[in-house]
Amino acid sequence: MVQTLTVLGLESSCDDTAAAVVRQTKGAKAEILSSVVHGQTDLHSAFGGVVPEIAARAHAEKLDVCVVQALDAAGLSLRDMDAIAVTAGPGLIGGVMSGVMCAKGLSAATGLPLIGVNHLAGHALTPRLTDDIAFPYLMLLVSGGHCQYLIAHGPEQFTRLGGTIDDAPGEAFDKTARLLGLPQPGGPSVEVEARDGNAQRFRFPRPLLDRPGSDLSFSGLKTALMRMRDQIVAVKGGLTRQDRADLCAGFQQAIVDTLAEKTRRAIDLYLDHNPVDPVVAVAGGVAANSAIRTALESVCAQKGARFTAPPLALCTDNAAMIAYAGLERFRAGARDGLDLTARPRWPLDQHSPAMLGSGKKGAKA
Repeated sequence: MVQTLTVLGLESSCDDTAAAVVRQTKGAKAEILSSVVHGQTDLHSAFGGVVPEIAARAHAEKLDVCVVQALDAAGLSLRDMDAIAVTAGPGLIGGVMSGVMCAKGLSAATGLPLIGVNHLAGHALTPRLTDDIAFPYLMLLVSGGHCQYLIAHGPEQFTRLGGTIDDAPGEAFDKTARLLGLPQPGGPSVEVEARDGNAQRFRFPRPLLDRPGSDLSFSGLKTALMRMRDQIVAVKGGLTRQDRADLCAGFQQAIVDTLAEKTRRAIDLYLDHNPVDPVVAVAGGVAANSAIRTALESVCAQKGARFTAPPLALCTDNAAMIAYAGLERFRAGARDGLDLTARPRWPLDQHSPAMLGSGKKGAKA
């Protein structure tokens, strides 16, 4: 295996079309040579959420543009690549298929090896891309559609310690934003409103804290917020700006407190594995929330574990993480053929039972 690898990555699992080039010399820290992301917020804003068909069409239109821009920004061509990595799942199937078909076309035309990447592995391995941390580490993957505590033992070896049994935090933030008439994506909107709010005015539940373990549930928070909103509207005839800010602050604090306590429990389970240098990493779109980051940093300090989180631009969906995850798989000898399929479901821990149910297409998480 060559010592230096350069990989082109493609990402199209939800509503961000992205391409990136990552290079790593064996034994050295990886380098992001370019990272291009075309968001679709404007396309979906009128619908209160991501419309899969619109997203898939936009991916098909933008993927080749992203590839050209990423190669240009890196000052390289396809001839300089060692492999092409692409998100092969999980995600909105139309978007995932768009990326996989584009990557297959590039691979067939150039003869470059094709590497299918689990989108969740991209997030979970981002701390190695940005901070070069060693295995094993504890990973909190907290995004729009997923929330899991994982011990990362290797590029494709993960043990799930706990996760959400219903809504992920990102879903709860998005639904809360819709209930309060805030723009999407909901996480940043709720966080901005919460800064001017009183988190003590409304008492939200802290789900599953009365049960042992690190499993999470956030759907009840959305219901609680809707009831509180309706009670205010019934009394006042509407919401004031302060009412909305206080609701956001209370809702966000409930998520912060829940994640802090569940993380504390997950760290205890992780420390049972006797890691030499305990590290707790967080990644995914919700990891951009400053209140959540601050709370997790505090918990890690109390437990004697080092806390790390990627830069905000690498918390949300991007292709640099896919290129890096593909690079790790490629260096380990993995290859995929042109029969690579798009997968709407693809749990990282292949051995633990599914938390969100299973169907003909496999376990959801």
